[in-house]
Amino acid sequence: MAVLDRTLSVSPFFSSAAGHAGPGLGVHRERVSVEDLRLYQPPRPISPFPSVEMGEDCCSTQLIDGDGVFNVAGIESFMKTAKLAECGLSYAMVSIMGPQSSGKSTLLNHLFYTRFREMDALEGRSQTTKGIWLARCVGIEPSTLVMDLEGTDGRERGEDDTAFEKQSALFALAISDIVLINMWCHDIGREQAANKPLLKTVFQVMMRLFSPRKTTLLFVIRDKTKTPLENLEPVLREDIQKIWDSVPKPQAHKETPLSEFFNVEVVALSSYEEKEELFKEQVSSLRQRFFHSVAPGGLAGDRRGVVPASGFSFSAQQIWKVIKENKDLDLPAHKVMVATVRCEEIADEKLVYMRADDEWLQLEEAVQLDIVPGFGKKLTAILDKCLSGYDMEVIYFDEVVRTTKRQQLESKLLEMVHPAYQSMLGHLRSKTLDDFKEAFDKALERGEGFAVAARACIQSFMLKFEKGCEDAAIEQAKWDPSKVRDKLRRDIDAHVASVRAERLSELSAQYEGQLNKALAEPVEALLDAASDDSWPAIRKLLQRETKSAISGFSSALSAFDIDQATTDKMLAKLEEYARNVVESKAKEEAGRVLIRMKDRFTTLFSRDSDSMPRVWTGKEDIRAITKTARSASLKLLSVTAAVRLDDETDNIENTLSLALVDTAKSGNVNRSIQSSDPLASSTWEEVPPTKTLITPVQCKSLWRQFKAETEYTVTQAIAAQEANKRNNNWLPPPWAIVAILVLGFNEFMTLLRNPFYLAVIFVAFLVGKAVWVQLDISGEFRNGALPGLLSLSTKFIPTLMNILKRLADEGQRPAAPETRRNTEVDSKSFRNGVYSNSTSDASSNISSSESGPEYSSPLAQ
Repeated sequence: MAVLDRTLSVSPFFSSAAGHAGPGLGVHRERVSVEDLRLYQPPRPISPFPSVEMGEDCCSTQLIDGDGVFNVAGIESFMKTAKLAECGLSYAMVSIMGPQSSGKSTLLNHLFYTRFREMDALEGRSQTTKGIWLARCVGIEPSTLVMDLEGTDGRERGEDDTAFEKQSALFALAISDIVLINMWCHDIGREQAANKPLLKTVFQVMMRLFSPRKTTLLFVIRDKTKTPLENLEPVLREDIQKIWDSVPKPQAHKETPLSEFFNVEVVALSSYEEKEELFKEQVSSLRQRFFHSVAPGGLAGDRRGVVPASGFSFSAQQIWKVIKENKDLDLPAHKVMVATVRCEEIADEKLVYMRADDEWLQLEEAVQLDIVPGFGKKLTAILDKCLSGYDMEVIYFDEVVRTTKRQQLESKLLEMVHPAYQSMLGHLRSKTLDDFKEAFDKALERGEGFAVAARACIQSFMLKFEKGCEDAAIEQAKWDPSKVRDKLRRDIDAHVASVRAERLSELSAQYEGQLNKALAEPVEALLDAASDDSWPAIRKLLQRETKSAISGFSSALSAFDIDQATTDKMLAKLEEYARNVVESKAKEEAGRVLIRMKDRFTTLFSRDSDSMPRVWTGKEDIRAITKTARSASLKLLSVTAAVRLDDETDNIENTLSLALVDTAKSGNVNRSIQSSDPLASSTWEEVPPTKTLITPVQCKSLWRQFKAETEYTVTQAIAAQEANKRNNNWLPPPWAIVAILVLGFNEFMTLLRNPFYLAVIFVAFLVGKAVWVQLDISGEFRNGALPGLLSLSTKFIPTLMNILKRLADEGQRPAAPETRRNTEVDSKSFRNGVYSNSTSDASSNISSSESGPEYSSPLAQ
């Protein structure tokens, strides 16, 4: 026995054909004797399709006679004539089955250009084809063979002799790639006329006898009426699926779908007699589908398990032998068929009645909106009423059939009401979840522990849901609400987890805020102090605050009933946050260390030990003060150069001191960096890169910038000190005094003898004093001799002219009243050459402003 096994998915075929009812009958053919098992080649008729050449060979033979005898000689001769052995796997087998006198042979002759004998309608309706005939199709590639089966439900064999019909149908399904099921359009929905009992038996026995092979079932609806194919096809497919579901299957195929064994397609043809031309056009269109049918995606595209053409004869003989030996292929008795049809009709009526029942419609509408109290009892009563009506009407039919149909009806009813049941459970789940959320939030607001409140609320509301499910259950179905219950529990757990995460996040943020407040400012202050105890104090502060925060946080976490691993992870995260706060603040201070260094230098350099501004009188040791201030700034740089939270020692301060402050080590600033420079590196010794805030190279660059920006302050202090020394030293050296006394004796005597010279000298002294104060000569020379000379050269002439002009103006002013002259002295003051009246004493008052020095001098009346 050859085993045929194929697999292909179901893909429907939609036809645009339309037509009216009417028998599709054709040309008369002589009846061939069954006993004469010879190769049948009747005279070649005229081609119904003018475009096709009829010169191509069309050979045929009777494969199995009406008594079930296999024509071995005929098949061997047929294979030689058709040269079938040369085809290999490139061939397709097509068969047709259907009621007697339904136009099967006529359809094959027009579809494949064969010459099967057709019934002559003028002579009456009778059996034309006996047994199974085989022919080679004309003009179709690849080579295609077609079998014309004896019609079913014929009066010649009668009701009791249906074994051959089942055997031939099973044989066709077993060896064919494509099976055409010919049926009248008006027979769709009828139990026997639609071949449903036959297909049921064939499906069952085929799976028991053979490994199921993939077969295309092409249902050909003849004499199509006005009913659209879109309405007929679903009925056919539903009937086929029902037959498949009802067929007992071997254990290996209990759950195997129909699509694993059959590819179902549907096509409709118009009436051959009433619309012959349209019928031929539709058949011609259908014929195109059989070209290249063995290609992937074709009607016979699945070639797995195909028997080579050379072994076709032997394979067919063995399959027929197995089928003939099977004793269980008899069709059910007619009364069983009647019971089947009638029970199905009654069941369909009850199903329609149920769909239109007002009580059911009201219940269905209500459950779509909200929870319906007593839903299960109400729906149970409605279903019981429908099933009881069915039981009363089918009480006299076959018990097995009516029980089977009742089960099918009950299954359909439950399928119809199941969405309402699901809606009921959905509303129940939603309301339970909403009530749980509200109760849980209130419990937390009352101050209950999180874990205690969660357990109590979950237990209470899951019990409430269980009671609601019991109220929604119906007696006819044992539906399990576990999926909805599990979904509710998942939703509740998700909400609890969400609230827990939110509360834990708030709690973490609270303690992190406390740590940030307790650490940030103190760490900043300690780093700014930059002493040897800065990092030890920071470590002590970090340990104290971290221990306090972790203690409180651990106590708060105990109310959430979380596992120890999660608790440890959160505590470690908080501890890590504390370290990050310190490290972040250290990084922040390192980013502005240059500003801090300049501020510290300025403070120590410009103020004394009492924090009072320094007055450079000439007695201060500027070099020592500068070194002290720079050492303090260097200390600040060394403290902020690395993070020292692990109590490990380093040599950063010594390295910086030796490289930057110790001039004997550092050498001249203009000297190029040598290979032995300890700062010519990007890492510190004994300090990991992750703890480094400022690298040695960066420290050297910062120190160079720091010295450049503070050099001006030192220069200013030195200049101020020198200026102060010059201002306080008015007397010339002793040797100059002796020289003046010796060499200036004659001039002194001249002045005594001529007082006019003394007056001139006095006036010159006053003018010189005014020019000195006006030009602020001592201030100009603080910035150096050359800048002072250049500045005085541009201001001397304008200043001298202004002084002389003011003196001239004073000389022309009228005399003041006597009383005023006796009580006050007029004085003139000017700022940058502009005079104003002010009260003054005998000495000149010197001040400074934005535009330059300001002074005042008395003038005599």
